[in-house]
Amino acid sequence: MPARLTHGSPLYLTSDIRRIEARHGHLPLMERAGHAAAKLARALAGDGGQPVLIFAGPGNNGGDAFVAARYLKQWFFAVTVVFAGEVHKLPADAAAAHRAWLAAGGATIDTPLRASTWSLVIDGLFGIGGGGIARPIEGRYADWIALINAHQSSGAPVLALDIPSGLNADTGAVHGSCVRATHTLTFIAAKPGLLTLDGPDHAGEIFVEDLALDTREDTAPGDVRGYVLGATSGLAPRRRNTHKGSHGSVGIIGGAHGMVGAALLAGRAALKLGAGRVYVGLLARDAPLLDAQQPELMLRDAGDVLKLDHLSCLAVGPGLGQSPEAAFYVRCALECAQARGLPLIIDADGLNLIARSAELKNQLKQIVTEILLTPHPAEAARLLACSTAQVQADRIAAATKLSVQFNCHVVLKGAGSVCASPGRPWRVNLSGNPGMAAAGMGDVLTGIIAALLAQGMPAQSAQLTQCALDNAVWLHGAAADACVASGLGPVGLTAGETIDAARRLYRASTDATVLHSPTAGAQHP
Repeated sequence: MPARLTHGSPLYLTSDIRRIEARHGHLPLMERAGHAAAKLARALAGDGGQPVLIFAGPGNNGGDAFVAARYLKQWFFAVTVVFAGEVHKLPADAAAAHRAWLAAGGATIDTPLRASTWSLVIDGLFGIGGGGIARPIEGRYADWIALINAHQSSGAPVLALDIPSGLNADTGAVHGSCVRATHTLTFIAAKPGLLTLDGPDHAGEIFVEDLALDTREDTAPGDVRGYVLGATSGLAPRRRNTHKGSHGSVGIIGGAHGMVGAALLAGRAALKLGAGRVYVGLLARDAPLLDAQQPELMLRDAGDVLKLDHLSCLAVGPGLGQSPEAAFYVRCALECAQARGLPLIIDADGLNLIARSAELKNQLKQIVTEILLTPHPAEAARLLACSTAQVQADRIAAATKLSVQFNCHVVLKGAGSVCASPGRPWRVNLSGNPGMAAAGMGDVLTGIIAALLAQGMPAQSAQLTQCALDNAVWLHGAAADACVASGLGPVGLTAGETIDAARRLYRASTDATVLHSPTAGAQHP
């Protein structure tokens, strides 16, 4: 079986894949791809003799489909191939695959049969250079995609070759028609579009077939621009001879009138994910003196928290609001982080206030300590002075641009959250589910990041700060997945419910490997 995606799996843009293909043009890559597709199809369809419907497109993706059809026929499957392209316009390798299919006794039809008895449908219409990148799919092919999706809704598995037709391999955007696959077999390496934006709704379960190419050893410098963010190891077990000061002190600034809960959620997450002490600085005049649910939190006035001289990291934004007072505390938090060399997490209204203030933007750009921004798409758009649609059109580019523009670490939240750090590869997160589309989830993530930063994270180490961000992003999504697996959500999942789940996962991951090791991620220069 081909490989499943794991932490560290490389992600390639279309331009990178094309360069790799060009360097290996002497190898029978299409034959390997089609054979791998046939083997996965056989596993999905069951015993030989089952009817399989294959859609072959007018390019190399169609060639992969012809090769798969030939092998499935040899294995006694009843194969029907739908093809409406012009044979004389097929690329050379695809034309050879078409001839081999006919020579094996195969045939093609140009109008798909509307039977409902197919054990498997294979999408070989358009690959990474076809519909979804070059242009939206329309006309006959759009009708075929509608038929494929109808088969999927009836329960028959749909296997997409390389990428679901109609999905942009680089961005995950869908423009027009797009196959909704139950499984995708992607070739050489995974593409980021499978994992972010619309990709997770269309790719199904993803498998990677490397076509016997060692992409880690046999690629030119600069080819690997990103990688998959998945499960990683936990902190080493704590020494017995420690105390609360050994595990850091977190300061959180937020909680304006009517939004105190956001700051409390961040504080609870920081505390339960291991920070030794958590101080929550609240702006609300009627702020509580005690969190009855989590009395271990130390609730203070926002200004008092910023005066503490033993903080390990600072977060500003949860429930902050956008008042002049809130803007004042953002400026104070930036000054505090700069003066003490503290890592600073900026979330929610902290980002919105910076976006609308040239003074705060300039102040942020001049800070030399480690900064982490956690925007959702609308907040990212405000920071970049563009539309939310433009951010979503290329989430990787938006996250990277933010990272460069503000010289900071960024997580662009959403389906397939994208992490970016200055001068390092971007990462796309695998964990999480639609239940996370709920109020307070971002506040919990801020608290988790703060907890990991506080526990021995030196602010001057960009690599270690990146590790804290990446692990927090994955852990938060995995906690939501664990909640759903246990029957909580996705509908109605609350942010607070993910905190205890994250703590359980974090504890379970604790082993002899240090999470924030200086060598973590060293294979990704």
